[in-house]
Amino acid sequence: MKCPFCGYSESKVIDSRPAEEGASIRRRRECLSCSKRFTTYETVESLPMVVMKKDGSRQSFDRRKVLSGMIRACEKRPVPLADLERIAGEIEQDLQNGMEREISTEDVGEKVMERLRKVDQVAYVRFASVYRQFKDIDTFKEELNKLLLENE
Repeated sequence: MKCPFCGYSESKVIDSRPAEEGASIRRRRECLSCSKRFTTYETVESLPMVVMKKDGSRQSFDRRKVLSGMIRACEKRPVPLADLERIAGEIEQDLQNGMEREISTEDVGEKVMERLRKVDQVAYVRFASVYRQFKDIDTFKEELNKLLLENE
């Protein structure tokens, strides 16, 4: 780390503490050349993820879109918002851990449905009906039958 005052590249850490609710580390440093002190922040570098849409377009992954889709599916259902926020965070973390920088909307949708199925089955069917674009009552019925078989 270069000193902002003299440009010397060696410094020693005097103090370290968490910052921004644990999202980064604040370090107080002292230059070994001029003895002036300065502060640095260390954060984890997260690589941007790109979502490939069904129409072939690409856009940045947006956790808020995942959350809003789940909120719509859970409308008038007894699912706490905190649970949906936690699920959105888990999905984002899963995708980050996967190391794939380009992900398909299918991958995101499947992860959402997998988690909604465990939280609220009505919300799961609502989300699946939009995500899988049920064409008629028969495809809707097939999905419900799958869900019923899993619960037996």
